[in-house]
Amino acid sequence: MAESTGRDPDTDGESSQHGGIQSVDRALTILGILSRDGQAGVSEIAEEMGIHKSTASRLLGSLVAREMVHQNSERGKYRLGFGILRLANSIPGRLSLVREARPVLEALADEFKETVNLAVLRSNFAVNLDQAMGPSTLATYDWVGSLTPLHATSSGKVLLAGLSADECARILDETGLPARTPHTITDRAALETQLLDVARQGYGIVRQEFEIGITSISVPVCNHVGAVIGAISISGPAFRFDPEQEPGLLEGLKEAGLKVSARMGYARR
Repeated sequence: MAESTGRDPDTDGESSQHGGIQSVDRALTILGILSRDGQAGVSEIAEEMGIHKSTASRLLGSLVAREMVHQNSERGKYRLGFGILRLANSIPGRLSLVREARPVLEALADEFKETVNLAVLRSNFAVNLDQAMGPSTLATYDWVGSLTPLHATSSGKVLLAGLSADECARILDETGLPARTPHTITDRAALETQLLDVARQGYGIVRQEFEIGITSISVPVCNHVGAVIGAISISGPAFRFDPEQEPGLLEGLKEAGLKVSARMGYARR
């Protein structure tokens, strides 16, 4: 008869699995501490996590071996390593702005009953990549793929405000400020002052500047390094749509911009 080990294979499997999950959780906690503090010693990490110093040292050793963590010297403090950077840099290319934004656009359109668009900067224009229509939307025009002027649209102003001063000046030099309606801002100094306000307040608004009868408001979408990569707008008929007076709209739109930004890797400050 085979000698009994006195152990239950199923129980052993569960114990091993639990230990593995705990190790992963602890390793991620260490990465979080280093991300927050910049650097930390093994004793500091062990104390904060409430684990033995030898356990913290073993976990750090595994992270160092995989270049997730770097030790400043043989007995120095630890900081995040280049392995983290390699992983982070592989994410943006795999993310689709349209895919990540789509459910947010639909939720906005459903809540505020107006047209919602997602736009990006391409060749000195704002290009609409996606659109969601609210249930009571009056307009039926499909703006997807349309090129719209940066200086006369809320999305365009958000995209311009996110550029460096030199890049913004280059675009305005090349495109000029042609009037689309009697309300279009065609004075360069006035537009530049408005763009400073857009950057400061976190949203841009146009009232019949691009099209008579249409008011629009936009917020930025940012990527993992905080650069503006897109704009989400809500548009509606000027006779009834006043976004700054609509209860909850500005807050909801800003939250939507932050939600899509987070999906693109942006960390809220």
